[in-house]
Amino acid sequence: MSDSETLLERIGDDFGELRVTQLGAYRFLYFGEQTEQSCCLTVDPGWLEYDYTRAMLLGNYWAPAEGGDMLLLGLGGGSLANCLIDHFEPQRVVAVELRPAVIGIARSHLGLTSDPRLKVIAADAQQFVTTTAERFGLICVDLYMEGGLSRLQLQGAFFEGCRKLLKPGGVLVINQWQLAESGQPYASRMLLDLFGDQYLQAPVEEGNIILVVPADGILELDRPAMNGWADALEPQLGYSLRPYIHALRRACDAPAADLS
Repeated sequence: MSDSETLLERIGDDFGELRVTQLGAYRFLYFGEQTEQSCCLTVDPGWLEYDYTRAMLLGNYWAPAEGGDMLLLGLGGGSLANCLIDHFEPQRVVAVELRPAVIGIARSHLGLTSDPRLKVIAADAQQFVTTTAERFGLICVDLYMEGGLSRLQLQGAFFEGCRKLLKPGGVLVINQWQLAESGQPYASRMLLDLFGDQYLQAPVEEGNIILVVPADGILELDRPAMNGWADALEPQLGYSLRPYIHALRRACDAPAADLS
């Protein structure tokens, strides 16, 4: 939080402190004192300010058009949910958020949509994944706490459970941390053992790395076709997805990292 930001809300829950600040047209959700978790453009709550959230949109290129049910594990401020509702015509978006206080802030301060296609559930992501009978065409995993990655994002069984919730042709998108500047995610060896070396990944400026994993088989990486798709979306999104398409690599083609 900078000196020029105005504090709008400060509340505590069982997991720590939550703060909402405003700077100009932007509002920010902080976990604790330092961790900037979400950013909302108040005049357009579906605007994605962070590179990692924009890169997560790439999963929509492969996700099946029919049966457009999407699952977000981790709601945060709700900008990604808003963007999917506004620009990708889902039949339904289910968002699972561990902290009810985060849901309340997203609704009261960060412009979370009231569109009836969005269903928000206050629940533990692991419990939801292991108990739901629903299936989804697109699943986005973005689970972080004040200290960084949620423990679930380092557990192969959790990701295996997420993948099993995909419909045929569905896509799993994971927001991981990049290991230093290696071009590889944390827990690379576990991810390679789980998904093989053909899944796609794209490092982004914030130090995150986005993984795109198919329900089965191998995702086609056709950059000209993807760029055409991105160009068609750019007028409504207000930014280009081309830089993230350019950054995409198969896991086997990413820079080698020390996995010992």
